[in-house]
Amino acid sequence: MVLGQLVDGKWVKNWTERDDAGQFKRMSTKFHHQITADGSSGFKAEPDRYHLYISLGCPWAHRTVILWQLKGLQKAIGLSIVDPVIGDEGWKFTTRMGCIVDTVNQAEYLREIYTLADPNYTGRVTVPVLWDKKTKTIVNNESLQIIKMLELEFTEQATVKTSYYPQNLRAEIDRAIADIYQPINNGVYRTGFASTQAAYEAAVTELFAALDYWEEVLAKQPYLCGDTVTLADWCMYTTLFRFDLAYYGAFKCNLRRLVDYPHLWDYCCRLYQQPGVSEISNVSHVKELYYRGIPEVNPNGIVPLGPKIDFGGV
Repeated sequence: MVLGQLVDGKWVKNWTERDDAGQFKRMSTKFHHQITADGSSGFKAEPDRYHLYISLGCPWAHRTVILWQLKGLQKAIGLSIVDPVIGDEGWKFTTRMGCIVDTVNQAEYLREIYTLADPNYTGRVTVPVLWDKKTKTIVNNESLQIIKMLELEFTEQATVKTSYYPQNLRAEIDRAIADIYQPINNGVYRTGFASTQAAYEAAVTELFAALDYWEEVLAKQPYLCGDTVTLADWCMYTTLFRFDLAYYGAFKCNLRRLVDYPHLWDYCCRLYQQPGVSEISNVSHVKELYYRGIPEVNPNGIVPLGPKIDFGGV
């Protein structure tokens, strides 16, 4: 199996995100339209207009469905969940447990959604995708922008009014999100996809230095920005939830396990236990994605039985 991408709207079974030094360099997302509450952007936040395409295995998509769940947007925004395993033809919609087929465009593969939006699209076909049923296009496929829109622009449609991006903490939240992105969120990929020893060692060293730092922070306060759960915590959570399940083994992030960090582990478990989060934190989809869906890191596709983790055991 070879992972692919779209080139001028055609599916091509090859892609690389590494430089000449063997370092992983993530391709940028390309759809960055904004939904606004008043519609001034051309995309108005209104019920039953938008549809969210995600994978429960992917941490970037996971953060968007967490906000969708926590804000009570289930009736306002539709949801489709792709199969956890990426095949030769990319993300696929199936009826496997935990998956939801595409009820909007009746697509078989996620790449069809991209070519509906842009018949000449070139780039990777990634989740999440926020689709506008009215204009029949992709509004946005950048996870951080999507979670901010779900938090800020859909207040009238949200059935839960808890704020994860309060005005008085926004600068601190944005700083925390930026600080964890490269060494931790992207750092596990920089470690796992490195193709030289030097690139691997640089990435894994930076990753664990950052984990060590946040372990000290969480020894003094319950969440990244103090006493309140914020968007920064959900950005951190989706990486930590996968750490011992997948990154430790498949991506060689194995200097220490997450459970070896008492404060980070307690923090991860407390976020998992927030109402509604465990239902969309799918262990089997995570392991299927990383051990069966990425052949270059696990060519035989064998999914390990372990580790056995109790995220409820704080």
